Amino acid sequence: MATAVATSLVTGPTTGPIRSAREVVPTGLWDKQVGLLMRDYPYDSVMAARVLGQGYAYLLTAMNHRGQALGLAPSKIVDIGVHTIILDTVAYATLCERLNGGHFLHHVPDVDFKNDGSVLRTADLIAADGWEVDLPLWSDAANCGPCHPGNDSH
Repeated sequence: MATAVATSLVTGPTTGPIRSAREVVPTGLWDKQVGLLMRDYPYDSVMAARVLGQGYAYLLTAMNHRGQALGLAPSKIVDIGVHTIILDTVAYATLCERLNGGHFLHHVPDVDFKNDGSVLRTADLIAADGWEVDLPLWSDAANCGPCHPGNDSH
């Protein structure tokens, strides 16, 4: 099991108080997805919640910027949280319906990773949108890049 680590938050411009994904995810769904992360990865409940929270912050930011072709990208570890969310397809479709105007945010992965700065730009945009950013979970940024550059997909 992984041990809990103190979190660091990206500090940057926000439009209001820092928001947490726990505000928009029903408790039962949150607990289920934390449990899935603990089942599938060597995470304790604290680490699983951190990864899941960043996955939601990433997806909610991508939804907020739908149509802007920003080439957003999560870090490898945040991507684990994203995949946990989107693989729970019924809950994910409901999330898209509720918070993305009914538009489904597709998953379109590329094969090659890039070191193009998109991961840290994404973390900055998440912070600018007012979401909590757990910076240590974004530290593997050099090994990732847009899943499908210039698209509204993950």
